[in-house]
Amino acid sequence: MQFVPALPLIYEFSRSLEPRCRIKPGETIRVESEDALSGQIRRPGDRRDKAAMPYSNPVAGPVFVEGAEPGDELAVTIQQIESRDGQCSTYTGAPKQLVEWLGSDVPHGAHVCPIRDGQILWKDCVSIPYQPMLGCIGTASDWGVPTTAPAGPHGGNLDIVEVCPGSTIYLPVKVPGAFLYLGDAHAAMGHGELSATGLEMAAYSTVTVDLIRRPQLSGLRVSHADFLMTIATQGNHERAMAEAFSKLILWMEAEYGWSRWDAYDLLTHVAQISIGYYGSGTVGVKIARRYAERRRT
Repeated sequence: MQFVPALPLIYEFSRSLEPRCRIKPGETIRVESEDALSGQIRRPGDRRDKAAMPYSNPVAGPVFVEGAEPGDELAVTIQQIESRDGQCSTYTGAPKQLVEWLGSDVPHGAHVCPIRDGQILWKDCVSIPYQPMLGCIGTASDWGVPTTAPAGPHGGNLDIVEVCPGSTIYLPVKVPGAFLYLGDAHAAMGHGELSATGLEMAAYSTVTVDLIRRPQLSGLRVSHADFLMTIATQGNHERAMAEAFSKLILWMEAEYGWSRWDAYDLLTHVAQISIGYYGSGTVGVKIARRYAERRRT
C-alpha cells in the first residue's frame, strides 16, 4: 500500500504540484494529514497563532490517478480514519455573525482533548463519541487554484460529517490525473461547525480510489450503506439547499427508477439536511437508502 506523507503542508488544490504518489484505479492508499491548525496546539498552553501561520486546513497530496481524464469522476471510499497522536485540539474561533448577540470578548479556549476508548475527553465533565470525518477532500480545477478555505464544485472544505468511514465521495476530474487532495480530519464535529473549528486532529486516512468514466450524473455526491447524499456549495444556504435537493431527485430518477415528482414528494417527508460550516453555504441533503431502493424492488 502506498503512503502519502503530511509534509510539506499544502493549502491549495493545485494542478501544478508534483504528485506525491501515482496510483491505478481501484488502489487503496494510506494518507497522513496534519490538523487544520497546522499543529500549533499540541499541549496545554499552546495557542493558535495566525501571524506565524495564517492559513488553515492543510491537505496531503496530490495523488495522481492514472487514466483519469477531464469529464471522468473519482469515487473515493473512506475505509478508516485514525488519530495519529491519540488526541485532538480546538480553540474558540471568532463568533463573526454572532457578535450582535454574544459580543466579541472571546476567550482563546485553546485546549487539547485526549482520545481514549472511542471517546473524546473534551472537558472533565464532558466526553464526546469519537466519530471521525474529513473536512477537506477535493480535486484540482482546470482554471484558477482554489484554496483549502472554501468549498466548491471541486469539493474542498466541505465540513460535512457524512464524509466519514464507510462513505464513498464522488468528485469531478477536471485535469489529467485528477490531482486528489484530502485532510482536515476531525475527531468529531457538530452540524454547522459553529466556531469554524472542529475537534481537529492529525490523522491517517485509508482510502480506495476508483475511476468512473463519463458518469451519467455529475456533482458532489456521497454514497453510504445507509444513505444517499448530494452536496451543494453556494454562498447562500437556501440556494444550496435547493440545488442539493434537485440533484438528489435527479440521482433517484437516473439510478433508482423514481419519477422525479414522486421523489420530490417523498423527500418532503423523509429527507435530512447536513450543514457544513454555517458561514460557508455548504449543504448536504440525504435520504435513507432503504427509501431510495424501494422503487427499484
